[in-house]
Amino acid sequence: MIQYNNIFNNPNMKCISQGGQFYVYEHQEDRSVSPGSATYAYFMKEMNVKKRQALIALNGTSAKVQAGAMQWISGNVEMSSGVTGVGNFLGKMVKGAVTGESAAKPVYTGQGYVMLEPTYNFLLIENVAEWGQGMVLDDGLFLACDAHLQESISKRSNVSSALMGGEGFFNLCLSGEGYAVLESPVPREELFEFVLNNDVLKIDGNMAIAWSSSLQFTVEKSTKSLLGSAVSKEGLVNVYRGTGKVLMAPTMSGTMRYDHNGPEQTIANASSTIFH
Repeated sequence: MIQYNNIFNNPNMKCISQGGQFYVYEHQEDRSVSPGSATYAYFMKEMNVKKRQALIALNGTSAKVQAGAMQWISGNVEMSSGVTGVGNFLGKMVKGAVTGESAAKPVYTGQGYVMLEPTYNFLLIENVAEWGQGMVLDDGLFLACDAHLQESISKRSNVSSALMGGEGFFNLCLSGEGYAVLESPVPREELFEFVLNNDVLKIDGNMAIAWSSSLQFTVEKSTKSLLGSAVSKEGLVNVYRGTGKVLMAPTMSGTMRYDHNGPEQTIANASSTIFH
């Protein structure tokens, strides 16, 4: 038996969402600071730049996790590589190369807890069954999911979608009954959700976080003629057609945050960019 002290009863770690066996904990402030970094840490907290971690509470269940994401494990939990043979590994390598995910995703099974590494990204818990036939993810969003969910490759409906849509040729698609944890540059409360019923959604730019696999994704001119597109200054738009859902970021990634580990620019660099 393990006694957990200053973990689940830590006032600085707040559980902000839960779905199935997945929980998201948010560090309310970074207390591991020095005098030189205290001011920076203070303004990060005020602007909601916080560390977040996903906890998996296994109860005789299994979870699939992005490679290298595990921080600690407790209880009677076993880890398998998720690879069943050479052919299976080569197939996973190809799938990972075209979707931006890890080639193999470790599977954790048993009775206990698996805590994943902290990230400054926002963690979304999505019920995959609510996405119909499947949920297509933008590159690099996958963090974890129920192990029984099926993975497949969603390819663009035409070459123009891949070359001009900013989404690449292939994306990871999850399907089945269960939950998935995604790393998003945008918090869930800021994401726009469109539910299409045999209709059309046009988005200017690569702003979609996820969309139903039942939707047809193409890239088209914003107007019927090239001249009209040039005059309107809209050019090409990403078009989602059919019945399903789309999650869209209202803005691009945060003003100063460019990678999943945290702020890339310093305040001084940002000021220099603004005023020069």
